[in-house]
Amino acid sequence: IITLSDLECDYINARSCCSKLNKWVVPEVVGHAVVTVLMLISLHWFIFLLNLPVATWNIYRYIMVPSGNMGVFDPTEIHNRGQLKSHMKEAMIKLGFHLLCFFMYLYRLVSKIAPK
Repeated sequence: IITLSDLECDYINARSCCSKLNKWVVPEVVGHAVVTVLMLISLHWFIFLLNLPVATWNIYRYIMVPSGNMGVFDPTEIHNRGQLKSHMKEAMIKLGFHLLCFFMYLYRLVSKIAPK
């Protein structure tokens, strides 16, 4: 979010912004897929079903990158057709999702180890 807002305010150029963001796309996809599979294996159905659409979206977004682009974030296209606004909106939604998941995981952890 900070990197995208820096690009929006012209504090950094599009190439450095996109290279910073693209560096984290693959670890995000792999990490989210691993968490989703672990929730399936451990039979936490609600959390698995909550994570599945986000993991699917991340994989879809990574696979559908056009062949000439630098990555998911491309400096030649980020200012076109409102992509910067859509990337910012997606980052805010993911932030909310990860905060929700953090508190759900924390609640599950505390409820498992707390004496009854």
